[in-house]
Amino acid sequence: MDGTLIPVRDRQVGASSRNYRFSANVQVITDADTRLVVATSRPAPGNRADAHIWRDSGLARTCEGVTVLGDGAYINTGPVVPHRKQPGRPLLAGEEADNAEHRKVRARVEHTFARMKNYKILRDCRQRGNGLHHAVQATAHMHNLALAT
Repeated sequence: MDGTLIPVRDRQVGASSRNYRFSANVQVITDADTRLVVATSRPAPGNRADAHIWRDSGLARTCEGVTVLGDGAYINTGPVVPHRKQPGRPLLAGEEADNAEHRKVRARVEHTFARMKNYKILRDCRQRGNGLHHAVQATAHMHNLALAT
């Protein structure tokens, strides 16, 4: 699970974000084994933190009883996050191995984002209102179809 910024033109959907563009933040959950998109959240303004959107989106209720991996932005929100190095102490060997496995699994969601953003509609979305949400769902569906064939 991770969030990505999608550039938008509709100022009611997006906000100025860390990339200095009007963007919307969308959360996507992928299956670690099949790389299929399981769920997407409604777009939120791009200046919101991933953890805040995760709590408000309702995706946590969708994933109850399932192990969800997230990056360091999701500390104390439920998903499994990588071990952090404490000041003055290196990571233990087991923690380093856990983080290596965590990176391998999480790379799959980043590859999913890359494939979904191949569609022009997600590189610069000109849709208004719910159009961005429908565009994200449609590209997720096309991503799943491409993997299934």
